[in-house]
Amino acid sequence: MSMKRTSVLLLILLSFYFSSGNCGKVLVWPTEYSHWMNMKTILDELVRRGHEVIVLTSSASILVDPSKPSTIKFEVYPTSLSKDVFEALFMKQIKRWIYDLPKYNFLSYFSHVQEISWNYYERIRHLCKDVVSNKKLMAKLQESKFDVVLADAISPCGELLAQLLKIPFVYSFRFSPGYTFEKYSGGFLFPPSYVPVVLSELSKQMTFMERIKNMLYVLYFDFWFQLIDTKNWDQFYSEVLGRPTTLSETMGKAEMWLIRTYWDFDFPRPFLPNVDFIGGHHCKPAKPLPKEMEDFVQSSGGNGVVVFSLGSMVSDLTEERANVIASALAQIPQKVLWRFDGKKPHTLGPNTKLYKWLPQNDLLDIKRML
Repeated sequence: MSMKRTSVLLLILLSFYFSSGNCGKVLVWPTEYSHWMNMKTILDELVRRGHEVIVLTSSASILVDPSKPSTIKFEVYPTSLSKDVFEALFMKQIKRWIYDLPKYNFLSYFSHVQEISWNYYERIRHLCKDVVSNKKLMAKLQESKFDVVLADAISPCGELLAQLLKIPFVYSFRFSPGYTFEKYSGGFLFPPSYVPVVLSELSKQMTFMERIKNMLYVLYFDFWFQLIDTKNWDQFYSEVLGRPTTLSETMGKAEMWLIRTYWDFDFPRPFLPNVDFIGGHHCKPAKPLPKEMEDFVQSSGGNGVVVFSLGSMVSDLTEERANVIASALAQIPQKVLWRFDGKKPHTLGPNTKLYKWLPQNDLLDIKRML
């Protein structure tokens, strides 16, 4: 989907709440790393079209940096969490995904996924409490008269702020573990007979035993969701709103779910009218590569190239793991561009070059691939 269509979707929704001919005021509850990178693309476009965008971010934020020049406005709230501790938590958890989780069997794997999730949501709930208990900040937000909240559903709280401010909210989202948020809050349908559970590594062409395994995944994540929902969030939301409610019920009030993928890249399944796919909305026209990088890419000939990156949250690996990866990459015929910021592996092959940063949008330009 083009950036233009993504903007149109948001602006159509916003137009329901803005007076004719006026621009709106958007409050944003962001998430870190690639989630923020994706959301910022939408925010930049809204600002370009004349809307006022205010991002609510904590003093412990990792990537959401108010000090950088930007047309987006920021409201920074204090938190007892330190930035170092917050970032260390993210780094510790993501490295466990890479190093430890592949070693575990079925039951152990998901018990560790559960532990990682609980640690993450405990910190997010801490940040949410810091906001809603800050009377001065909440009074300021009330007086600002926002028109809509844009939030990432993977980090709850945006929907709570929308309820307190009595305004609608929109989600930008990819997926939750086991599709639990989508199912219980958004009403999405995921028939387990032909839709593999996310993170299960199953395909849509499942054998009978794989369908049974997929059903076990469904039951596990349903149980996981009930624990994290009831134990950690329902009482908190009920106390803040002054009435019995649940996280699931509050999230279910979203006006729209913008899913960050293409529908044809996903498994076929039913969707609701308030769901739209915005895959690729952060992509931009490709720019020329640096000469050294362009020469390396072109030297691959007909074999093509491999762009290898572990995303915005991982820039370093253990020496042992880096050498294993380098050794594997050295055995393929393609030229490899590897985003890596660490000690050069001694098993690095002549077909692989290391870069602290890669212009992936420019490297993966379809015209260059042809």
